[in-house]
Amino acid sequence: MLEFFATLHWGAVLQIVIIDILLGGDNAVVIALACRNLPQEQRVRGVLWGTAGAILLRVALISFAVVLLDVPLLKFAGGLLLLWIGVRLMAPAHDVHENIKPADKLLSAIKTIVVADAVMSLDNVIAIAGAAEAADPQHRVALVIFGLILSIPLIVWGSTLVLKLLDRFPIIVTIGAALLGWIAGGLIINDPAGDRWPLLDTPAAEYGAHIAGAVFVVVVGYCLKRRAVRRADASASSGSGSSGAH
Repeated sequence: MLEFFATLHWGAVLQIVIIDILLGGDNAVVIALACRNLPQEQRVRGVLWGTAGAILLRVALISFAVVLLDVPLLKFAGGLLLLWIGVRLMAPAHDVHENIKPADKLLSAIKTIVVADAVMSLDNVIAIAGAAEAADPQHRVALVIFGLILSIPLIVWGSTLVLKLLDRFPIIVTIGAALLGWIAGGLIINDPAGDRWPLLDTPAAEYGAHIAGAVFVVVVGYCLKRRAVRRADASASSGSGSSGAH
């Protein structure tokens, strides 16, 4: 263990931590959005377990990151999945969760965090793997794990802060969902399958895809949320009407 720390490339560790700080903002938003409907006493557990699962999965992704990013249509499929996650986080199906036990809600939040982080990390892991290249080949995997462990408190703290802000400023839910849509648009436009169309490889096309993804998530999420509210109001009015009849 002492030999490992003595020969550790601390410059690479610092780079990995900085990358995680810079790229951890979107992860904190996802974790906060997924945990915002949990009971107060389960929020911390959701943040901790969700972060732990996301970090473990990211370590696995880094092991074969270059191969992953070269697979055609993988980023495209990941972008579509992230669009769906963004819509569901903005407009959760309240009626579906009414009869779900608290433990099941916690598990559902953790699953959402892990899946979203896996999709969003497709690009991020390349930066981390690149930072580890400067180290001894025998230390690279351990170096990545060490750097990610150092970044965990920052992600947890960021998620907790965003959760507190969500309670005070609900508009952040819309902003967070738009962020996921923005990232999804970037994944879709940058998929290797689109390399055959030079038109897609332009700054205008990339920004357009980012904006389209953000707008899609916000508009669809808002429409689904409005529909859920109307259904709830209709159900409440029909229930009060039937009780009044009796």
